Amino acid sequence: MIKLVSKSEKPLKGTVTIPSDKSISHRAVIFSALADGISTINNFSKGADPLSSLEIIKSLGVQAEFKDETTLVINSSGKLAKPSKILDCGNSGTTMRFMSGILAGQEFNSTLTGDKSLSKRPMKRVIEPLTLMGAKINSQDGHAPLEITGSPLLGIEYTSKLASAQVKSCVLLAGLFADGLTRFEEPYLSRNHTEIMLKHMGADIQISGLKTSIKRSLLKPSIIDVYGDISSAAFFIAAALIVPDSDIILKNVGLNPTRTGIIDVIKLMGGNIEILDSYVRSGEMAGDIRIKYSNLKGCTIEKALIPRLIDELPIIAVIAAQAEGETVVKNAEDLRNKESDRIKAIVQELSKLGAIIKETPDGFIVIGKTNLKGGASVECYHDHRLAMSLYVAGLVCENTISINGFEWVNISFPEFEALFNELLEV
Repeated sequence: MIKLVSKSEKPLKGTVTIPSDKSISHRAVIFSALADGISTINNFSKGADPLSSLEIIKSLGVQAEFKDETTLVINSSGKLAKPSKILDCGNSGTTMRFMSGILAGQEFNSTLTGDKSLSKRPMKRVIEPLTLMGAKINSQDGHAPLEITGSPLLGIEYTSKLASAQVKSCVLLAGLFADGLTRFEEPYLSRNHTEIMLKHMGADIQISGLKTSIKRSLLKPSIIDVYGDISSAAFFIAAALIVPDSDIILKNVGLNPTRTGIIDVIKLMGGNIEILDSYVRSGEMAGDIRIKYSNLKGCTIEKALIPRLIDELPIIAVIAAQAEGETVVKNAEDLRNKESDRIKAIVQELSKLGAIIKETPDGFIVIGKTNLKGGASVECYHDHRLAMSLYVAGLVCENTISINGFEWVNISFPEFEALFNELLEV
């Protein structure tokens, strides 16, 4: 699908509710499958990735049905059944890495596969700690498909070189089925939705700074409220900041501190962003955000800030192109291991639009403020976040751009364009 995007002649105005958080939806459906009883998930994401997790737990014998459009009811015995087919994770790295930790400790064998894009993503990062726990996993040189032989697991103390919530979650989930204590330590704090939800569901889990410990546990069924996805909100935040005279409110956005690096960066750049209120349910913080058009300045983004905004770096590159001075992103080499090599891709495609952006081994450097010319055809490389970032860039380009493969937006945000139209038509 080719999407044409032209310069916005209107500011963004009004209020929209951001769709539910993909990360929390994954965890809610997978963890509920491990609980003995009936769990209710309110505001479950209908993105393709969480739906992949939903289909897999169904293939493992768990009952799941929608009570209404977004309320998902999970009925489980807390035990999984041997699947009758290969388990397809689609495009979802979260699904594959989470399920590998869970399936490694089961009493049956299973195979996880995925689409062409997912099959290129590195799985050694989870195979290594799982193998240390006693797991038996065959792979294609560290890539999917993963053939998992269910095995008894032993707890380990594991120090990760990566601040990765997916690796951390995989090891902690394996720890639910392992004898003894499983302890995971990371160099910086990655998103902590897993720890919050496991605690909410009664797991024997202890958190101390960068170290998390867990023991074999049976989870309790729960009611889980899913808030708006701040990674999805980031595109609207960016557009409001760079399209002149914009002033919008985003409702019910997740404000977990391990995910709000984008807000910290915007404030660092001098952006007009305000949290109107906040509240906590199911252990997670959320609230409403107001964003206005702003005169921005460049900044440096590095170290502990990176895990708190890793998914937002492509759209931050777009923002940086409209900020005065130099913006430097460092320590983000893991961005090369996403749905695409996001460093190479965002540099290449924004350069086509006239941005002054340079690739570095672990990030990129953007020089702004640039009058983006546009008038080009750009690629999204099967990457939903890249497609949405380029859409926002198109709103400030002098000439219309065309985005090839725009249908990949449906992976995480099928409502994306409709919500933008709401704000542009007020």
